[in-house]
Formats: sequence, structure tokens, C-alpha cells
Amino acid sequence: MKRILIYPFIGILFLSLSSFAFHKFYVGVFQVEYAAEKKMIQITSRIFVDDLNNALEKKYHKKTFVGTEKETPADLDLFKKYLAENFTIKINGQSKPITFLSKEVESGDVLICYSRIKDIDKFKSIEISNTLLVDWSSEQQNITHISAFGTKRSVLFTESSRKELLKY
Repeated sequence: MKRILIYPFIGILFLSLSSFAFHKFYVGVFQVEYAAEKKMIQITSRIFVDDLNNALEKKYHKKTFVGTEKETPADLDLFKKYLAENFTIKINGQSKPITFLSKEVESGDVLICYSRIKDIDKFKSIEISNTLLVDWSSEQQNITHISAFGTKRSVLFTESSRKELLKY
């Protein structure tokens, strides 16, 4: 009788513990910094390579290899398109074009991207929309740090919070 009770208990315990061990965090980290002396907004993005490629495949129905040895120019173009559609900035209510500069892979699984917006004079408001990877996973969270005029603010973008207006 004890064996009948102990086996289901061990099974439930194993499943409970293994679900915690294999749970993955879906987090991107973004730095948006206003460099007044350069009249420029500099953007650094950190996202997981596998999550990005899964999101690109889901959205565009094409297998991609961004940030891997198999990356093609077409993969990079699709990534730039995705980035432009899912990360936008408005300055004083006006949309500004973001220029993708470069990327690198850190620790084999984190893609670091560098972008900028040029010709930005002093501004009163910045509106950021960040939906990267949210369409792929509802658990995705994008932590965005904004530095401007000597202040640093942090915003958490999620499926339910996709846009933030900051006033200076």
C-alpha cells in the first residue's frame, strides 16, 4: 500500500522541481541614452538569439539564423525590418528614424545591437514603444533604461504595457 502512495508522490515532486529548473526567463534589456554633445540618441539592445530567431520565424514564416554562423544577409535584413517595426521612438510627438549600426554576439546566446537617432536637439518628451519578442511570447519583458539630461529612468515593457511617454 505504501508503494502505491509513494510513487505518485515522487512523480509529482519530480515534475514540480523540474518545471522550476527548466523555466526560462524571457527578458530583453535596452539602453536609450541621449548624448547632448553629439545631438544623438544612442540605443543598445540585448536580446537572446534563440528567442529572436523564434520570433522572426513566427512573424515572417521563415527560418532565420541571426547571430549564428549560418546567418545570411537576408536574415539580417529581416531582423532590421522586425526591429524597425517593434522598437520606435518619438521625440516631442514626432517619429524619428532609427539607424541600425552593428551587432555582436556575447556569451554565445545574447545579441547586442547598436543603433542611433541623429540630429536630436534638446527635447521635452520621448515616447518609446517596445514590442520586441512580445508577439512571440506573452511572457516577454523588455527592461528599458532611459538616460537624458542627468536623469535615469527605467521602464518595463510587457504584453500589456507596450508604450511609455516620458516628459523632461
